[in-house]
Amino acid sequence: MTQRSNDLAVRLEAGAAALAQYAASLSDAEWHLKLPHDGRSVGVVVHHVARMYPLEIRLARTLAEGSAIEGVTWEDVHAVNAGHAIEFAGVDKATALAALLVASQAAAAAVRALTNEQLDRAAPVSLNADAPLTCQFFVEDHALRHSYHHLAAIRDAVEAARDWNRKAA
Repeated sequence: MTQRSNDLAVRLEAGAAALAQYAASLSDAEWHLKLPHDGRSVGVVVHHVARMYPLEIRLARTLAEGSAIEGVTWEDVHAVNAGHAIEFAGVDKATALAALLVASQAAAAAVRALTNEQLDRAAPVSLNADAPLTCQFFVEDHALRHSYHHLAAIRDAVEAARDWNRKAA
């Protein structure tokens, strides 16, 4: 473990913990709230973050080895997300939060195992128009950012629903 890899892992863990803490505080109705511009429920999105960590880490390891990420498109990502939303439409809070904890811990451990040399390796990434990206950038842009990105969307949706309910009352 290097200082850089540990710092990345700590930031990944912090994002997952913030998402878990906020999600745990939600009512049942809020857990099932559909996110605007997304259509998935809060619960499905929390479980989605957990489910994507292994894939995001596998792709980061590909770059760490100096190999390109090939053949992965945004259409593929959308298809995986749509399938996940159907399969886990009824995911309960305990299941999703447990999955988030386990997957984020495993992802953080994998990030901690990366050397500075591996973090600095760059190769083309098909998701990004074959731009040669470093492993560190990929970790930051995917596994690390993912929980923060979805937490912001969830907070916005929940707060909008709470505001609407206050006004309607």
